[in-house]
Amino acid sequence: MMLTCLLRGSKLTLNTDLGKIAAEMRLASPDYFLNVPALLERMRKAVDEQLGKTGGFPLKVYTKAKDAWARQYDGKARTGDGFWLGLANRLVFPTIRKKMIGGRLRALICGSAALSVETQLFFMMLGIPVLQVYGLTETTAICTMDDPDVPLIPGRVGPSISGIEMKIADNAEIVVRGPNIFPGYWGRPEETAKVLRDGWFHTGDQGEIDTAGNWKIVGRIKNLIILGSGHNIAPEPIEDKILHELPAASQVVIVGNGRGFLTVLIAGKVSAEKTQAALDLVNPDLPHYKQVRAFHIVEEAFTIESGLLTANGKLKRDLIADRFRNEVDAMYETSNKSSENHTSGNQLVENRATKTA
Repeated sequence: MMLTCLLRGSKLTLNTDLGKIAAEMRLASPDYFLNVPALLERMRKAVDEQLGKTGGFPLKVYTKAKDAWARQYDGKARTGDGFWLGLANRLVFPTIRKKMIGGRLRALICGSAALSVETQLFFMMLGIPVLQVYGLTETTAICTMDDPDVPLIPGRVGPSISGIEMKIADNAEIVVRGPNIFPGYWGRPEETAKVLRDGWFHTGDQGEIDTAGNWKIVGRIKNLIILGSGHNIAPEPIEDKILHELPAASQVVIVGNGRGFLTVLIAGKVSAEKTQAALDLVNPDLPHYKQVRAFHIVEEAFTIESGLLTANGKLKRDLIADRFRNEVDAMYETSNKSSENHTSGNQLVENRATKTA
């Protein structure tokens, strides 16, 4: 971004204190804002909290419009939805946009980690497109980017940019070649040989591509969960589904490596009843080996300060699994006992903060 701005002669403002970012965004009034998903999630929740405190008619319009927008995306629009969206576009959304980002923003540009579809749709509802990018340090930043002149597809990161080739290799791994690929790791020939093979850089990411050339990042190969049954499961798509049904959760982490079934850690101030309801919505659409059979609620969100997120907001899965090893073990012990004592899989069993279905 810095090199591009220098080349174009564009004005670039860098924020170094997240506590001041709202004021600095209004001061800079940018055309484009480069960011990471964790920040957009924070901005979305701040809007919800602020309108919740405001209450009254603005909150009613906002809530009705959000519900209408979600139904419209799911193809389940109702009579009257257009009224609430139109009202919000006149009375509520312009104020949110102005307070949040100033008046000139053409698009948000988001990368470095997975952005939830729900958050992308939230900003689209406000009339702010979120252009997603994908790439790694080894690929000199980006390999793909959403085209601002083409309708966005939520959950995808756009086509490969000019001059860069991408394809799917074994195990659905994304491999890339082009002038942007690094020559190797400094002083680490063995590591280099593992990722640079036959002229292609092996990203370690699983992906898929649609007929229009738009890429979707499914997950990291190293994050694959291998059940005792031998099934290989990418946790990210399941986590996204649960977050979609449980928006109050801060993070969702699927666990189950070497186990007989999947369980999940839910971080955030959510109730057991709503968590169970979310799983009841998600599980029926999944094959049996991908269904989540138990959950544990962690009231405090995972943060960078707690050491459970990277600086870019990515989950440190190994550290999370290690820190909550006892809670995870308790989920499996309780589930196994529940299976022995009940023939029905629908009965809810409570063991402190751990719930199993």
